[in-house]
Amino acid sequence: MKALILSGGHGTRLRPLTYSQQKQLIPVANKPVLFYAIEDVIEAGIHDIGIIVGPNADQVKKTVLSRNWDADIEFIYQGEPRGLAHAILVARDYLGDDDFVMYLGDNILREGIVKHKEHFEKGNYDSSILLQEVPNPQQFGVAELNEDGKTIKRLVEKPKVPPSNLALVGIYFFKPIIHEAVRNIKPSWRNELEITDAIQWLIDHGYRVGWTKVTGWWKDTGKPEDLLDANRLILDDIRADIKIGTKARIHGRVVIGEGTEIDENTVIKGPVVIGKNVRIMNSYIGPYTSIGDNVVIENTEIEDSIILEGSEIRNAGRIVESLIGRGVKIINGTSHPFGRKLVIGDNSRLIL
Repeated sequence: MKALILSGGHGTRLRPLTYSQQKQLIPVANKPVLFYAIEDVIEAGIHDIGIIVGPNADQVKKTVLSRNWDADIEFIYQGEPRGLAHAILVARDYLGDDDFVMYLGDNILREGIVKHKEHFEKGNYDSSILLQEVPNPQQFGVAELNEDGKTIKRLVEKPKVPPSNLALVGIYFFKPIIHEAVRNIKPSWRNELEITDAIQWLIDHGYRVGWTKVTGWWKDTGKPEDLLDANRLILDDIRADIKIGTKARIHGRVVIGEGTEIDENTVIKGPVVIGKNVRIMNSYIGPYTSIGDNVVIENTEIEDSIILEGSEIRNAGRIVESLIGRGVKIINGTSHPFGRKLVIGDNSRLIL
């Protein structure tokens, strides 16, 4: 089996951050979202991985190849994204006649894909999809089951009146017959080749489409609030790992990277992840905060936020539920005790 991981698209819902970086490379708990997908497929025993790239192809390649993976990785250029089924068309030569899993690179699945892969293989399905119950199914592709509750009757993309609350998770297993399906569907009203239409083609032509239910949490990190939510969920699972000598008051589960300096006037309450070569002075770092490498924080309170590498935050008051890009400078000449909620793109400068 091969894996096809999607890391293209423009990430418009995450602007201004995605003006300068690919959305799948934004870190959650100090790890690029894309890496969670790669780790999942390797854990499932898949070692041939094709990664679909688009506008920031070089950026994706450089980031992925910065780590030694237990896999052979190829990059496939999609160009202008025209839907998930279009990505399969683009990857046709790479995929050949192998079974494969398609994994959207901005999704994070806590339980991984091992049991879902086993279900696909043991059931000898032509396709198998992952479903999860959601409170807002009108925002997703939705599955309607047959009366037996075991087989899929139809799939509907973002229905105004959902036939169920079972949303499609962005992970799909396929046999090679899917190539015929994607060649035989038409663009949707969005002018995209929808993967739901391709799977529906399989159902309509008598092919076996199975499904498994996601029992843990799943996040599609397409918006700032989704990234912050995923950050909370992942930090909930971290273990304490303090490797530096400091007189700072540290409570709860905190991970601190090498070369980081934290003074005695700082309080840190976990779960928190702090990267390498960070300098924190006279500050408060509250729960569910991730701080990237080479960040400077002085006289500031930060909670429930993601701070990317190389940023500098001084006298900024209280920052909550914020997503701060790379190389950002937030500087205030005074220090007023009120809160700020921010989404700031890379290399910005904010003088308060």
